[in-house]
Amino acid sequence: MFDNDISPQKSVDFQKISSLAESIAVEFSQLPQVVAVALAGSQISAIADDFSDLDFYVYVQEEISVNIRESIAKKFSDRIEINNQFWEPGDEWVDKHSGWSVDVMYRTPNWIEQQIDAVLVKHQASVGYSTCFWWNILHSQPLYDKDGWFRQLRVRATQPYPEELRRAIIAKNYPILRNNLSAYTHQIESATKRNDLISINHRISALIASYFDIIFAVNYLPHPGEKRLIKFAKKFCNKLPKNIEDNITKLILSICEQQNILDQAIVLIDELDAWLISETIITESKQLAWV
Repeated sequence: MFDNDISPQKSVDFQKISSLAESIAVEFSQLPQVVAVALAGSQISAIADDFSDLDFYVYVQEEISVNIRESIAKKFSDRIEINNQFWEPGDEWVDKHSGWSVDVMYRTPNWIEQQIDAVLVKHQASVGYSTCFWWNILHSQPLYDKDGWFRQLRVRATQPYPEELRRAIIAKNYPILRNNLSAYTHQIESATKRNDLISINHRISALIASYFDIIFAVNYLPHPGEKRLIKFAKKFCNKLPKNIEDNITKLILSICEQQNILDQAIVLIDELDAWLISETIITESKQLAWV
């Protein structure tokens, strides 16, 4: 059930993961409102490690009661959090036998279909993480698929990266790095003058989010989400700006050291510009120029 490109030197026990995953999926598959159960998360990725978790996506036609969800969780764990509403509706627990973290998120088929259509049909870009739901569907392993709906969704999602989407993502995220009046560099400069470390951290995080959205788009690669971005980029992207890991590390450390923050952000963007120019995506004048 797992991807074939998992590195063999990892200490993760995939046989035990598979057994636990199947057991959890069986519990949800018995509920009439459940359409599909899919497994994603770091544990089944190509860069899994001992700190990775199991992310389950339970697709439902109508809500599962909190009491039923709690009863399922208690079969696997004594440490549970039910009905978290901070991001996607979900439950979390720690498996009492393996110690693995389990995150169960609930979605409707209509909602995820809209997310996929937004990028693959309408070619809509976001400020960072534009295609992460697309990646999620492509890299989720179906454990239960009542009527074949999830399989059909995967078929829809398995298509070449649309050129219109690639252009839209770059066009939305590139100008706010430093070209626009509202660009991240201008906000970082203002925050630095105010010695506002919270604002600096927030703007740096947003800059990096847009930075990686551009990188994955240039490589015609759906965005893998917020974790291990440097490792994913180095493993899956054919082309990258020079010194990407070193420049990002220096930028983040500059916040801790409270010095040269803006300079490090500019170095990161300069290397990105040089790369985009070499890819004929922008011109020397830093204006978007599609070839």
